[in-house]
Amino acid sequence: MLKSDRKPHLDAFAVASVLFCCALWGLGQVAIKAALSEITPFWQAGLRSLIAGALVWLWARARGIALFDRDGSLGGGLLAGGLFAAEFAAIFWGMQYTSASRMVVFIYLAPFVVALGMPFISRHEKLTPRQGLGLLLAFGAVAFAFAEGFSAGGQPQQWLGDALGLLAALLWGGTTLAIRGSRLASASAEKTLFYQLAVSGLALSLAALALHEPLPLAWSARLLGWFGFQAVIVSFASYLLWFWLVRHYPATRLASFTLSTPLFGLLAGVLVLGEAITLRLVIALIGLALGILLVNK
Repeated sequence: MLKSDRKPHLDAFAVASVLFCCALWGLGQVAIKAALSEITPFWQAGLRSLIAGALVWLWARARGIALFDRDGSLGGGLLAGGLFAAEFAAIFWGMQYTSASRMVVFIYLAPFVVALGMPFISRHEKLTPRQGLGLLLAFGAVAFAFAEGFSAGGQPQQWLGDALGLLAALLWGGTTLAIRGSRLASASAEKTLFYQLAVSGLALSLAALALHEPLPLAWSARLLGWFGFQAVIVSFASYLLWFWLVRHYPATRLASFTLSTPLFGLLAGVLVLGEAITLRLVIALIGLALGILLVNK
C-alpha cells in the first residue's frame, strides 16, 4: 500500500462508515442474545466466522483479489486470527459469570489499549491531553449509560466474568495493533478479514466440539434470520468495511468511535426488545458526542 493511501484525519465518509459499523455491531449484540436460545455460544461464534470467511473468499475471487499469495503476512494473520478467536472465547465464557451490562463496559476498554499501543507502532498517532480527556469522557458516558443495568447482588464468581471481559478488551485492542504493526497493514482488507474469520472459525468450532456443545439440527426461521444477519451483515460486510478503514485512517481516532457501539446496542434493545429510553441514556449520548468531538477536533 502506498503512503498516499493513508489519510491523517477522519473525513465525512470515514465518520459515517464507522458509525454505521457501530450501529450494526450494536444490533449484532441483540442478534447474538436472541439466537442463544436456539444455538450454543461456541457453535454460534464458530459457524458465523466460517460462513463469513467463505463469503470473503467468494468476494475476493470475484474481484480478483489474491488471498493466498506469499506476501509475508502469514505470521501477522495467524496472530490477528488467534487474538480474534480468543476475544470471542473470553466474551462467551465470561457471560456465564457476569451480566451482559458489565461485560460490554469492560469490552469497550479496547480503545484505550489501541490508544496506548499505537505510539509504539506509529509515532504520528499519539494522543494529546485534550484527546485523552475526550476518550475518558466518551468511555465515562458509556459506563454511565450501562450502570443502571448493574445488579446490586451480582452473580457467583462475577469477578471471573469481569476479568474475562477485561481480557477480551485487551485481545480486541491487540488485534487492531497486530494488524497495524505487521505486514497486514499493507495487505488487502479482504485478506486481513479472511485470516481472522478462518482462524477463529476453526478454533471456535473445535472448542465447541471439545466442550461437547450440541449442534442444532433443526433451524427455525427465527434462528436463520438472526444467525444470517450476524454472518452476512455483521461478520462479513461490516468487518470488511472496518478493516478497510483501519488501513486507511488513524486507528486511534477510529477506535474512539467504537465506544458508541454499546449505546447503539441499547437503542437496538429499545427498538427490538421494547426496553424504555431513560434520561440516563440521553445524558450519556450527549457525553459520548462531546467526548468524540474532543478526540477528533
